[in-house]
Amino acid sequence: MKNINNLLAVFVGGGIGSFLRFLISNIFKSNLNTIPFATLGINIIGCFLIGIISTLINDENSILKFLLVVGFCGGFTTFSAYGIETIQLLNTGKYFTAIFYVILSNITCIISVYAGIKVTLLF
Repeated sequence: MKNINNLLAVFVGGGIGSFLRFLISNIFKSNLNTIPFATLGINIIGCFLIGIISTLINDENSILKFLLVVGFCGGFTTFSAYGIETIQLLNTGKYFTAIFYVILSNITCIISVYAGIKVTLLF
């Protein structure tokens, strides 16, 4: 029964995360003449949250971890959008912007996970 509960937690968390990603992306939609800031922002926030949640919930089998880390953060962050936006930038000849976006995304997201962990450990 526990596996079913974990599956449901991932399903619910993923649905909520995906819904919020869609909503935020549409509110802050950017064109591809610049860096896709909506996707970047969502990924930074999601990485920060996963750092916090992973620090707070140590039990790998916790239903909350399935709900929040695997489900919500997995549905909220958007690596596939990051990938396609990078390819679109490259295909339109915006090579510098694409490279900068890749570097900026990777560095800020890793720093965000680390910051989330550190902030959580302060309390």
